[in-house]
Amino acid sequence: MKITLLGTGNPAPSLKRQSSGYMVEIGDDVIVFDHGPGAHHRLMEAGKRSTDVTHFFLTHFHYDHWLDYPRLVLQRWDIGAGNILPLKVFGPKQIKRLTNLLFEKNGVYGLDIYTRTHHQGSIDIYNARGGIGTRKWQAPEVTEVTSGDKIEGNSWTMTVAESSHVQPHLECLAYRLDSDEGSFCYSGDSGGICKEVVDLARGADVLIHMTHYRSGTEPTEIYRKVCGNHLDTATVAKEAGVKTLVLTHFLEQIDQPGIREEILGEMMDIFDGCIIWGEDLMEIPINGPKMTAMD
Repeated sequence: MKITLLGTGNPAPSLKRQSSGYMVEIGDDVIVFDHGPGAHHRLMEAGKRSTDVTHFFLTHFHYDHWLDYPRLVLQRWDIGAGNILPLKVFGPKQIKRLTNLLFEKNGVYGLDIYTRTHHQGSIDIYNARGGIGTRKWQAPEVTEVTSGDKIEGNSWTMTVAESSHVQPHLECLAYRLDSDEGSFCYSGDSGGICKEVVDLARGADVLIHMTHYRSGTEPTEIYRKVCGNHLDTATVAKEAGVKTLVLTHFLEQIDQPGIREEILGEMMDIFDGCIIWGEDLMEIPINGPKMTAMD
């Protein structure tokens, strides 16, 4: 199992940190979790093509987690030239509606898809890429999931739980992948000490958790339940008993030299496992050598 951080930022524009996106390679599958703006570019920088991706899991409908989803779907279909299986998509309720609004005949990209499948020039381009005859539109295979669901892959099992974010306005999910090679948990956007995330991550080799801001600076208690802070995140990792905690989704206020080291030190007083300050394109070992927070 190989984990790559594609985007470790938040919605704010940044050249250093793209918005949320994570990739797990296991067996013949390339699994993408969330795909915010810029995450697809990072996917290519990581040496992968859209046609390599087999599964997409969405946590929630904030745009910084799915804006590159249409790009993934369209480029995968366009470049795949009919030689790949449909992308398997999983997400909260209304992921089917979102996908239909994007890709159906009268959807946002309907005219583009129609032209590419009917105009002779587009058909010629398709044939030049290795396609045969007239290209057909290949819609993603979409499955709506909710807390408690399990998805069986070729050599892995995905478990779904609820996170603590902006409910009830959006359903917000977390995912855990288990295989013979190890276990990986992604909190999505989750704030406070969320029992559901603690239970989902229990004993995992790697937990990727939102660490948005410095504890004690939240304007309201509701904000604390929406966005992860550094001490709550450390407590989630401790209570779950994970081996490695990866921090991500930072505000600029904490993503600074000096402040980062202070935060890591305070977290180490709570959680005695490995702590990694996530960076775009960083590869995270499942059973790698023992690391320290400063690595």
